[in-house]
Amino acid sequence: MKYLFSWGLFIALTFVSYAQNTHIESFKSNELSGEINDNRIIKIYVPESYKQDSTRVYPLAIVLDAEYLFDIYVANSKLFAAKDKAPEQIVVGIYQNQKNERKTDCEIDLNSMLTPTSSKFYNFIKNELVPYVEQNYRISQFRTIVGNTLTANFINYYLVEENPLFNAYININPNYSQDITELFRGKIPALDKNTYYYLCNGNYNPKQKEKYLETIYYVLKNFDNENFQYKYETFDNSTSLASVGQAIPGAMAHIFDMYSSISKEEFDNHIADLGPAEAIEYLEKKYVEIQFLFGANLKIRERDIFAIESIILDKEDGAYLEEFGKMINRLYPESPIGDYYIGQYYETGNDLKKALKYYKNGYAKISSEDPNADGYYQNVERVMAKQKHLENGSTEFLDNPEVLEEELIKSGK
Repeated sequence: MKYLFSWGLFIALTFVSYAQNTHIESFKSNELSGEINDNRIIKIYVPESYKQDSTRVYPLAIVLDAEYLFDIYVANSKLFAAKDKAPEQIVVGIYQNQKNERKTDCEIDLNSMLTPTSSKFYNFIKNELVPYVEQNYRISQFRTIVGNTLTANFINYYLVEENPLFNAYININPNYSQDITELFRGKIPALDKNTYYYLCNGNYNPKQKEKYLETIYYVLKNFDNENFQYKYETFDNSTSLASVGQAIPGAMAHIFDMYSSISKEEFDNHIADLGPAEAIEYLEKKYVEIQFLFGANLKIRERDIFAIESIILDKEDGAYLEEFGKMINRLYPESPIGDYYIGQYYETGNDLKKALKYYKNGYAKISSEDPNADGYYQNVERVMAKQKHLENGSTEFLDNPEVLEEELIKSGK
C-alpha cells in the first residue's frame, strides 16, 4: 500500500492543522494514491483541543463531495461539540467535482455493483486514506461517512461488505442503486455491532425518486436488528440544496444520541421502569460505551446523575442511596451531594451517628457564602435533634417525624 503523502508533506500538514484547524492541500497522483490516477484535494479539520491532550482520541468522519459538504459538516461538528451533544471529530473531506470525478468515483454497473473504476476509489478510501489518517492522527474506533445523492449511494457499499468499515452512514437524498434493497437484506439483519444509518427525503426530489426513498425507508424499518439504528427524515417544502443543511444536524443528533446527556425520551424509553440497581448500571454502562466508541473520557455528567435520582429515592425504600452517594463521591469528591445521599441512607436506617458524619462531611465542602449552606446544615440539625431525643429516652419521632419537624420550627432551626 502506498501512503497518501510523503513525510515532508505530512510535517507541513500537521503544522498547519494545529495552527489554523483546517488545511487544504493538492497532491499529484503518485503522491496521493496507488488506486486513483488524478490529482485530488484532501481537506482535513483537526479540533483545537488536539494539541492540548496527547492521550485523547477522536472519532473520524470522511466527507465526500467536500466542495460543499465539508464546511457544513465541520460547522455542525463544532456546534454539537460546544453544546456537549457530540464528541469533537477529525474530519477528512475529499474533493470530487474538479472534473466531475464523482460520476466515475461512484458509478454502478447494471447489476448494482461497483465498476472497476469506482472500485479503485472505494479501495482508495478503505486501504489508503483511512489507514493513513489512523496512523498519523489519534483516531478512536468510531468512523462516519457522509455522501449526497450519487455519493450517498456509494457509501452504502461499505455497509454491505463483510466487515463494514464505518459505524455511521449519512445518506442525503441518495440516488440508490436499483438492487440496493437486496444488498441490504443480505447484510443488515446480520450486523453484530451498533450501526447508525441516516436517510433524508423530501417533495423537492423527483416523484419517482421520492417514492423510491420511501420504499427504502419501509425496508429499513422492517429489519429486526437492535444493532441497526436508523433515522428517516423528510423535508417537505424545502429544496435539495437546503436539505443538505437540514440533514447534517439531524444526522448528528441521531448518531451521537448516546453521547448526549439523558433526554426525556431516553429516560422514558430506557430508564423509567428500571429499579435503582439497574438505573445505576445503565448510567455507568452508558459512559463506558461513550469512552469505548468515541474515545471521550467523560465523567458521568451531574445532570445525568440527577436524571435517575427519583428512581434511587422512590424505589426499594432508598436501599441504594449509599451506593448512589458513593458513586457521586468518586466522580465529584468536591461536591456535597454524595455525602448527602449517604447521610440520607443512614438516617433512614436510624444509624444517626453515621448519618451525622456524612452530613457534616458534606457541609464542610460548602462555602459559607453559598446560599444553600443554611439549607444543607438543616440536615445536621435534624439528626442532632434526633440524637438528643434518643438520649432522653424519647422515640416518638421514629413513628411520627412531624413531631421533630414542629420542634425544630419552634426552636427557629
